[in-house]
Formats: sequence, structure tokens, C-alpha cells
Amino acid sequence: MQWLKTIGQYFILIKTVFTKPDRWKMFFRQLPKEMENLGVNSLGIVIIISIFIGAIMTIQTKLNTENPLLPRYSTGLVTRDTLLLEFSSTIMCLILAGKVGSNIASEIGTMRITEQIDALEIMGVNSANYLILPKIVAFVLLMPFLVIFSMGVGLLGGYMVAEFSDVITVTDYVYGIQYAFIPYYVTYAIVKSLVFAFIITSVAAFYGYYAYGGALEVGKASTKAVVNSSVLILLFNLILTNLMLV
Repeated sequence: MQWLKTIGQYFILIKTVFTKPDRWKMFFRQLPKEMENLGVNSLGIVIIISIFIGAIMTIQTKLNTENPLLPRYSTGLVTRDTLLLEFSSTIMCLILAGKVGSNIASEIGTMRITEQIDALEIMGVNSANYLILPKIVAFVLLMPFLVIFSMGVGLLGGYMVAEFSDVITVTDYVYGIQYAFIPYYVTYAIVKSLVFAFIITSVAAFYGYYAYGGALEVGKASTKAVVNSSVLILLFNLILTNLMLV
């Protein structure tokens, strides 16, 4: 029944996190720092992965749909919908779970084993609220922008394939990404990104916060944070898809 204990600890921690900050000044001082650390510093990996995935997806789609019965613009359409529905919202969040999640778990875990969190508690500070709430709020605020940015960069990667190779013409690709566009897909991706951002930060913070022991426990906490947040992202991806698209 260890899993029940873990779930209970998680919800107790979340309840402690979402209380009124002792000092709003400190919260608003930490928030921009966390936005830069967790969100802005993730732009590099988002750009690199999205542009290559967009390019690869365009090539693979074109090569695997060589059929005279299919319209030539279908490559752009498939690339666009795949980026909007799954890659930029789900796969990108899985990748960021590895980067951001391990970062949070190791940072808070190190503070736990070096007794910095205990020092905060002794001073009467709500350590969970002080350390975790700015991280959750910062990443939830920035994740939709990262997802939308990923969509744009991914489509740009496909455009570069059309521009600099003979796989598909620019005209066909651009027509495909414009054809039968459904704005609700962007809304769906943003809603998923908000949920996934909360999962990544809260689960990582949970495992870091309860990382008692030595340096080895910090590594284990980071691993557990990435694995469990990834599983939860896939689970909630299934749930949200059924709720919002079916």
C-alpha cells in the first residue's frame, strides 16, 4: 500500500503549497527568477527539437503517402495537425519533464539533504509554499507560450524542407498547413500544456521535498520525478483527449 501513502503525501504537500504566502513580496521576487530558470532557459531545447521534428515529419509524411489518389497538400496538413494535437503539447512536455523535472527535484532535494529546508521550518517559514509555489505558477504561466512557439518552429522546419529540397513544393506545403484549419486544436493543446506543466512541477517538487538521506537519494528522487511525471502526462493525455476531442 506504499502507493496510497505516496498519493496521500502528495496531496498533503499540494495543500500546504497552495496556501497564502507569508510574504507576497518574496513570492513576486521569486516568480520572475523561476520563469527565467524553468521557462526561458528551455527555449533552446524547444527550438532545436521542434525544428528538426517538423522537418523530419514533413519528409516522412511525404515519403509514406506517395499515392496519386492523395492530394499533394496532404503532407502539410498532416504535419500541422500532428504538431498541434500531439507533438508540441504532449511529446514536448515529456521532453521538458526530463529537463525541468530533474532540475526541480535535484534543487529541492539538495536543499532537503543539506538541511536548508529544516532551517526554513525552524524560522517559521512555510517551506513548501516558499520553494514550490513560485515554480508551479511560473511554469504553468510559460508552458502555453512554449507550446505555441514549438508549433510555429515545427511548421518552420517543414517549410525549410519545402524551400531547400525537392521533397515537396512550398506552394503545396503552405496550402496544406492552411487547409481546413481548426482553431480548437490550439485551444486543446494549450489546455493540455497547462495540466502537464502542473504535473511536471508538482511531481518533481514532491520527490525533491521528500528526498531524505544523502546525495544518492537526490539522484533517485530526480529519476522518480521524471518517470512518474512522464507516466502521469501520458495518462492525462488519454483522459483529456477523450474529454475534449471524442
